[in-house]
Amino acid sequence: EVQLVESGGGLVQPGGSLRLSCAASGFTFDDWAMSWVRQAPGKGLEWVSDISWNGFNPDYAESMKGRFTISRDNAKNTLYLQMNSLKSEDTAIYFCTKARGIYNSGTGMDYWGKGALVTVSS
Repeated sequence: EVQLVESGGGLVQPGGSLRLSCAASGFTFDDWAMSWVRQAPGKGLEWVSDISWNGFNPDYAESMKGRFTISRDNAKNTLYLQMNSLKSEDTAIYFCTKARGIYNSGTGMDYWGKGALVTVSS
């Protein structure tokens, strides 16, 4: 059974940092690209970032470039999202997802975690 379990969410002040982790199990982690997707209160899903199976070629939504860093540790079956210079508009539930492809999520995502809530507020 595929499982994706996010952790590391919480309350942080504007300008602060937070690192999300996603523990993966039930599939061969280093065979697939992974992604982060978020959903702000009252809004739809927003793609955040992709990382390829080998950790190369990370890609980000424009508003996250320079502030967020995606990474993975294939030995630990874990995906990360380092978030710096957080803004109130980054408040959202952040979902870890498994891509259908090996390089990015262009062909879709087939498994999702339950999400981690990030609240950016003073």
